[in-house]
Amino acid sequence: MRMLFTFVGGSGHFEPLLPIAQAARAAGHTVAFACSPSMVATVENSAFTVFAIGTSSGQPPERRPLLAVDMEREERDLREGFARDGARFRAPVILALCAEWQPDVVVYDETDFGSAIAAERLGLPHATVLVIAAGSFVRKDVLGDALDEVRAEHSLPPDPELAMLSRYLVLSPFPPSYRDPAFPLPATGHAFRSRVVDISAHEAAPSWLANLPAAPSVYFTLGTIFNLESGDLFTRVLTGLRDLPINLIVTVGRHIDPAEFGPQPANIHIERFIPQAAILPRCNAVVSHGGSGSVMGTLAHGLPAVLLPMGADQPLNAARCADLGVAQVLDPLTATPEIVREAVTTVLTDARYSQAAQRLQAEITALPGPEHAVDLLERLAIEKLPIRARP
Repeated sequence: MRMLFTFVGGSGHFEPLLPIAQAARAAGHTVAFACSPSMVATVENSAFTVFAIGTSSGQPPERRPLLAVDMEREERDLREGFARDGARFRAPVILALCAEWQPDVVVYDETDFGSAIAAERLGLPHATVLVIAAGSFVRKDVLGDALDEVRAEHSLPPDPELAMLSRYLVLSPFPPSYRDPAFPLPATGHAFRSRVVDISAHEAAPSWLANLPAAPSVYFTLGTIFNLESGDLFTRVLTGLRDLPINLIVTVGRHIDPAEFGPQPANIHIERFIPQAAILPRCNAVVSHGGSGSVMGTLAHGLPAVLLPMGADQPLNAARCADLGVAQVLDPLTATPEIVREAVTTVLTDARYSQAAQRLQAEITALPGPEHAVDLLERLAIEKLPIRARP
């Protein structure tokens, strides 16, 4: 069976698909990916065939100032960047790729609307893999009109309810109780257990990581995109935590030089990148921007968190984490070093946070693995009918 996996954006859109693709390959299926040129090397590192979609500017990303959270702006970016413009560009490219590569099923991340349109136009069975944990960002009131414009260009009828995204199969790598109850999974939604994926297996963890002193360890990350839009947030968090009796492990991203933060005490370790699979099992808490991947990695290890949401789906995830009692949420614009220090101290010492996180961890552990998702994809490719979850 031939399975084409497609995604837009960067690692946060690739990583939820990767365990399914690996399980499909292990089951003997032929698997290929389609993604932006900037992610080709990352996919190739996982030993998959990959097709580049579009062109690369060749320029490093820009550093930008930290902005106040504005969900109207984030919804506009989703609508214009991913739906109206993104789908319009990607749909014909995926159509051509499918004509050449002849997949039996198309599997796309939930914001790759162009692949959904292409699959529908070709009559191919297709599956959505959720990449936004809270479940309240991809909505018909935000996207319906924009996607209908692109659908009309491909002679497809209006779809005001966004039915194409859940028509056959939705795969959710998130625990069901985490999802916003106002936006339940569709009837074709199936949860499965993902894992913290090391997408840079060729990069070894630093030797000091295995020899940390006997103190609580805290991991601090602002992701791989918003790290460049964070202003002085790294510095404020470092200042707030440097004097606590903890090991602080910080990753700042490939485009930031750790040296710019100056000398640090021995308990603080700043690197461009360390595989999360190497860090999280050694930690007691996580400070992050609240991206879906970071939040799920944190909960999969039963860890409490302090969240500093800056944009995209992060404010929605932060709200869910607060509701579930697994995190303290701070305003990244106004969080002083003292506020950060108090929040981290609280989640480390108040057992209610770790207990709530461990309940989510148990729920994640009880879910079927990515092999279950492959079983569903096999069934979809053969039957070409919606696969509804059992009540």
